[in-house]
Amino acid sequence: MSATHGKFIWCELMTPDTGAAVDFYGKVVGWTTTQMSVPGMPPYTIFEANGVGVAGLMEFPAEPEGKGIPPNWTGYVAVDDVDQSAKDFAANGGSVRRPPEDIPTVGRFAVVADPHGAVICIMTPAPMDNPPPEAPMGSPGQVGWHELYAGNGEEAFAFYSKLFGWTKDHDFDMGAMGVYRIFAEHGTQTGGIMTKPPTVPMPAWCYYFNVPAIDSAIDRVKAGGGTVLNGPMEVPGGSWIIQASDPQGAFFCLVAPKR
Repeated sequence: MSATHGKFIWCELMTPDTGAAVDFYGKVVGWTTTQMSVPGMPPYTIFEANGVGVAGLMEFPAEPEGKGIPPNWTGYVAVDDVDQSAKDFAANGGSVRRPPEDIPTVGRFAVVADPHGAVICIMTPAPMDNPPPEAPMGSPGQVGWHELYAGNGEEAFAFYSKLFGWTKDHDFDMGAMGVYRIFAEHGTQTGGIMTKPPTVPMPAWCYYFNVPAIDSAIDRVKAGGGTVLNGPMEVPGGSWIIQASDPQGAFFCLVAPKR
C-alpha cells in the first residue's frame, strides 16, 4: 500500500438545490465556491477554504432520489487501484454500488458499501503536477473528522483495517452506548467507528467540518434554515460538536475547539 492508500481525500454533497447549499454552507462553514467543468459530466461546484478545494457539490440525480435516498454527504478514500479495491469490497462481504469509471482529468472512482451497507466512495486520483499543500489539522473549513455509525463496530473496523490499512489508535468507553474506536491512517488520528445506536436508521458515514466556535455556528445553522439534531456536546480532547441537517435534509456535523 502506498502512503496515500486509505486516506480520506474529498467530501461531496448531493442535493436537489445547489444554489441553496452554496448559500447555507458559505454562511455556516465559511466556504467560498468555484465551478469546475469536466467534459460529459454535470456541472460541479467546489467548496473552498482559503482558496483550496475541500469538498464538492453536485445536483442530486433523479435516479437515487427515486429510490428514497435523501440528500447526503459522501466521503472519498484514496486507493492505489480502484478496480482492485472494488473487487476487494465485494470479496469481503461488501458491495459495489457503482462500478469503477473515469472522471476525465480527476481520477477513477467507484461507489461501494461495507458489509452492513454504509456507503463510501473510493478513488485513484489522477497524478497532479502541483498538488495543493495540506492544511494544518483543525484549520477552519477543513473536514476535521470522519465517523462511522456501523452495523457492528468491531466487524466494521476489521473490514476497513483490512482494505484501507487503518489501525486502532485507542478505544473510548461510552458506557451504555458502547465502545468508540478512534482509528488512524498512516499514524494520524482521522476518525471514529462505533456500533450505531437504535435511533440511527441505517449504518452510515458522517463528516465533521471545522469551525472556529460552536455556539456562533449553531446560530448560523438555525438562521440559515438548518436544524441542530444533537449538541452542543463536549468530546474527549476538549472539542465541541453538533450534529445537524441542512435545509434540504442532508446530515452533517461541525466541530470546534471552543464554545
